[in-house]
Amino acid sequence: MTDDATQHFFISYAGVDRPWAEWVGWHLEQAGHQVILDVWDWRTGEDFVQHMDQALSRADAVVALFSRSYFDPERWTQEEWTATVARRERVIPLALEPIAATDVPPLLAAKLRKDLHGLDEGAAVAALREAVNGGIRPTTPPLFPGTAPSASVAAGASSTKPRLPSSTGRPDVWNVRRRNPDFSGREAEIAQLRDGLLSGQQAVVRALHGMGGIGKTQIALEYAHRFASQYDLVWWIDAEQADQVPVHYIELAERLGIAKPEAGSEHNARVLLQHLRAQQRWLIILDNAENPDQIDPWLPEGSGHILITSRNPDWRGIAHQTGLDVFSRSDSVSYLKTQIPSITSEEADLLAGDVGDLPLALAQAAGVIGSGMTIGRYRQLLTTSTARILKEGDAPGYPAPLAAAVSIATSGLENEHPEAAALLRLGAFFGPDPIPTGWLESVRPRLATIPGDPGDLMWPHAALQPLSRFGLARVDHETFQIHRLTQAVLRDQTSPEETGRIRSDVATILSGTGPGAPETPDTWPAWASLASHLTTQHVVLAGRPELRPTLLKAAFFFIRSGQPRSAHSLTASLRNVWADELGPDHPDTLSCMQYFGHATADVGDIVGALAFVKDTFARRRRILGDDHPDTLHAANDLAATTSRLGKHAEAHQMYEDTLRRRRNILGDNHPDTLQSAQNLATSLNHSLRHEEARRLHEDTLQRQRDTLGDNHPNTLQTAHGLAMTLHDLREGAEAHRMVGDTLRRQRDILGDDHPDTLQTAYGLGIVLRALGQRDEARRLHEDTLRRQRNTLGDNHPNTLQTAHGLGIVLRDLGQRDEARRLHEDTLRRQRNTLGDNHPSTLQTAHSLGIVLRDHGQRDEARRLHEDTLHRQRNVLGDDHPDTLRTAHSLAITLHSLRRHSEAAELAEDVRNRQRRTLGDDHPDTVDATESLAAIWTAMGKRFAAQRLLANQRKQAKRRPNRKKQRR
Repeated sequence: MTDDATQHFFISYAGVDRPWAEWVGWHLEQAGHQVILDVWDWRTGEDFVQHMDQALSRADAVVALFSRSYFDPERWTQEEWTATVARRERVIPLALEPIAATDVPPLLAAKLRKDLHGLDEGAAVAALREAVNGGIRPTTPPLFPGTAPSASVAAGASSTKPRLPSSTGRPDVWNVRRRNPDFSGREAEIAQLRDGLLSGQQAVVRALHGMGGIGKTQIALEYAHRFASQYDLVWWIDAEQADQVPVHYIELAERLGIAKPEAGSEHNARVLLQHLRAQQRWLIILDNAENPDQIDPWLPEGSGHILITSRNPDWRGIAHQTGLDVFSRSDSVSYLKTQIPSITSEEADLLAGDVGDLPLALAQAAGVIGSGMTIGRYRQLLTTSTARILKEGDAPGYPAPLAAAVSIATSGLENEHPEAAALLRLGAFFGPDPIPTGWLESVRPRLATIPGDPGDLMWPHAALQPLSRFGLARVDHETFQIHRLTQAVLRDQTSPEETGRIRSDVATILSGTGPGAPETPDTWPAWASLASHLTTQHVVLAGRPELRPTLLKAAFFFIRSGQPRSAHSLTASLRNVWADELGPDHPDTLSCMQYFGHATADVGDIVGALAFVKDTFARRRRILGDDHPDTLHAANDLAATTSRLGKHAEAHQMYEDTLRRRRNILGDNHPDTLQSAQNLATSLNHSLRHEEARRLHEDTLQRQRDTLGDNHPNTLQTAHGLAMTLHDLREGAEAHRMVGDTLRRQRDILGDDHPDTLQTAYGLGIVLRALGQRDEARRLHEDTLRRQRNTLGDNHPNTLQTAHGLGIVLRDLGQRDEARRLHEDTLRRQRNTLGDNHPSTLQTAHSLGIVLRDHGQRDEARRLHEDTLHRQRNVLGDDHPDTLRTAHSLAITLHSLRRHSEAAELAEDVRNRQRRTLGDDHPDTVDATESLAAIWTAMGKRFAAQRLLANQRKQAKRRPNRKKQRR
């Protein structure tokens, strides 16, 4: 195929149609065109969306390979769909199989498409050329329609070109069993396997290795069927018994007609290997090969492909290795929804998590549930009767149910490597996450369940190798990991007496692990690893005295690393056990109760937290005295909880007392003292004592930088507090610089989704809005709100605070309908979680009243503002800025209702109070003055209004960035 004009084509296809994509791409390039094909041009890990955009921008046309898989909703990515449809005038559809009109999206249904299915290669090449270049009038008489199409291909075509794919074609020499119709997912793995097998000129050997039930054989089977048309020979060998491989080779030699019965088995096997060396396009699959040394002598050479599946990962020097992991969660959910049509996405996600995304376990679950068991019952049995339920369920394509597979493997391990088997059972009583081998190295003499020499220098590494070879654990140079279901089966098979001994050994190992100070981010990865095992449901540790200090540090780690739900779950499980065993006044019980109260507040239940925090403080005060560091810690938490409830004046007194005592007991530069100082500075800002707050923030920040460092979480909290104080002092540029720097550091140190990071991101949005950068403020608020909803929940006070801020910005940008919906939702949630009189609830009520007025609902706005003003006067006082802003908004609403006298009286009172408390040049005061002048003008008092404005211009130094939106 040769064409005159060079064109650029992007080939869009479903993963299962890769052979067609390569065939089309090859012939287009042979014709002188330029082709962009993802598997040729893009590398794993690169930005798919960026590549897609660039490719489509350069392409003259998109060649879309239509098939039923192409239009599968689970396959079609949003990015590719959007990009292809946006360029639909340049789409060239090629149909790879008959497709019903209803399967094609309406936007593409009208496109004329060229059929490639059912054609031989010559006809398919001609159809491709016509699709790309358009029809060509014949120069000679057309062939008689009854003549069979020519099988020739374009002259000069390379012998290494891709074969014409076929949905039914397979080589004459073929012994692969039937394709698994339930095969799902694994597109990336199959693409990687295909790339690897095409990577060399000589025989390429690829080894897929992984634990039993992970789907190695299924991937090999799918690969063989999917790419069958690209081979002249595909031969499947069950290679578990390595000495039988030559026998299988004899069967292949007989099929090829090259065997000599009188020559003997080994001779004929060697003849086959010699034959393959001279051939191309062959694929030998050695399934379940476990002994590399015995397989190596029987690997063919030549230009073909060899695919090995194995539980053993050690194929170094023999094959290129690919370690298989479990399904991705999206693949698990997709598989379950296909097999169990009635299952919801949420149910599928939960079930996939229960079985650890293991393909065999998913297949068994689908079989059992499909036979009539409810999903809830199956999930319950996975917890209570794991080994028994994992014996059930038909899993086509797998040799045995998971429980049986584990039993077979462990039996072999116990016979050959008893120390490794003991380590496996020990590992079954940890959590399902990787277990650092360093934890085991120093405690070997103290472990009661491990046989052998306690002084063995190779422990535990020598015992890990058999676990890896038997496919019972994933092992690397620092950790080993046992699948959660393998663990569960092993636990079910362990006697109660042995279970007790193993759990004692687990406690010994975990108590000897010391990652360091849990409040320091550098230690968080190590703490995350340890905490994952401390908090696993089946790891029963609450009654182990040696683990109490570690469990308390783990709770503190969760709190400081921004995982309040985990902290709450851990402390909730410990507090009752410890209170019963140790008594409510025991130091460990009280520490647990304090962390539980802290975590309860952090998850958003501030009202519920108060009782626990108060009780802890009272007990510590009675037992330890007012000045003990633990008492002061509890006092600080009580003040913080009180402040979160909006009782800032009450909290302020507590902060002052705690700071004074900590300075006396701990010194000015102790981290706890500086934390109290930072809290007091924030309280001063709440109390409108901004200059005092600034001075205390600056002093605290300098001390924290000197003692803790610039990037310590406490230092960054104080920097954020100072930035917001500067914002309140109307030093916008410096506030913007500081909050931006703090946010960058928190993202680097704490991560994008840490609550402190998100709170600073909210603060930056507030500063941006004040500087007039409303579009940027909106984008930041939207991102922050999405993250807070995901990490904290829809009803968390911080989430609702950001939602309120976003609603204000939306109103600024004229999107009043969106602003109203968001304010109404936020107000409803705040009333439910914080109460009707919380300052944050009242701020949102005030903002909603403004939006209602904007919509012309003036009477409703008036009623809401009157109610809000009444509550704010009772809670905050008559002169609080929030109270005065609501009064100002009410005056404007009364003015819009033509109740000018009431509006004027209220506006004048607001202005007088703001002049006294905020000053003449404060933006709120300026706004109130302008509103009063407008009301007087409407009342006919034009000269008085003009004098008022003239005096305002003389007295006030007006600033450019007013906060009118806060009315």
